[in-house]
Amino acid sequence: MRTMTAPTAADLTHSHDTQGDYLLQPPNPAARVPCRVDPVDLRRLDLLAVLTAAGIAPSAGDRAAIELLSELPGSVHEALHRWLSQAYGFCR
Repeated sequence: MRTMTAPTAADLTHSHDTQGDYLLQPPNPAARVPCRVDPVDLRRLDLLAVLTAAGIAPSAGDRAAIELLSELPGSVHEALHRWLSQAYGFCR
């Protein structure tokens, strides 16, 4: 059985396992590429999460409806979340 221990800072630069794989350096936050997610995509993902949390599994034919709902303003989504939380008694 092979045991692993947390690497030290010195191990990160020169450490490798027996198969020749090298450990990667931790990511540099300053080097990240800025990325903005479209609000429509965020609302779509949020709606899917709320439906899932409420125990409602969208069927294959619901995709078009979810896409259209995602294009509506944020105030509509706030109302949907409120209705679902009141009807199904869950908190976000």
